[in-house]
Amino acid sequence: MKSFTSDLARLRVPLGFLCAAAAYWLARPTPQSVFAGMSLAGMGEVLRIWASGHIDKGREVTRSGPYRFVRHPLYLGSAIMGLGFIVAARSWPAAAIAGGYLAVTLTAAMRTEEAALRSRFPDEYADYTAGRRGAQPRSFSLARVAANREYRALAGFVLAIGLLVLRIGR
Repeated sequence: MKSFTSDLARLRVPLGFLCAAAAYWLARPTPQSVFAGMSLAGMGEVLRIWASGHIDKGREVTRSGPYRFVRHPLYLGSAIMGLGFIVAARSWPAAAIAGGYLAVTLTAAMRTEEAALRSRFPDEYADYTAGRRGAQPRSFSLARVAANREYRALAGFVLAIGLLVLRIGR
């Protein structure tokens, strides 16, 4: 089971493209649904940018920025972006595909990431999850945002808006 979970976590990006294509094909957006959904998705992307400006992935247990409040702000941001797509798509079948994809792959990614952090930083991660360590002082850094390649999620967000706009009325 552990292998299946980690395999699923690794495959979440290519699976995401397949699910997005199917959901896009089933989408029935209106100008209002695109505006509402992409406004919501934009909030998810802002959360992702904030989180990626505070984390050095795989090198530490981060406790600054949004990590003070939630263990997986990048995945929460992705889930909010997915919810925004669901609203924008205005289609129950598209919602089922996108929602199912997010539930399965983000859960697998979080479990895989937590196992890696427990293995690599056993004491520090246990303290973090138990709330025994407070926030660490660290400023937001655009260099970290770039190093974490958050521009890819931002590009996907912009592409999704454009494609949904093209889909209106079809």
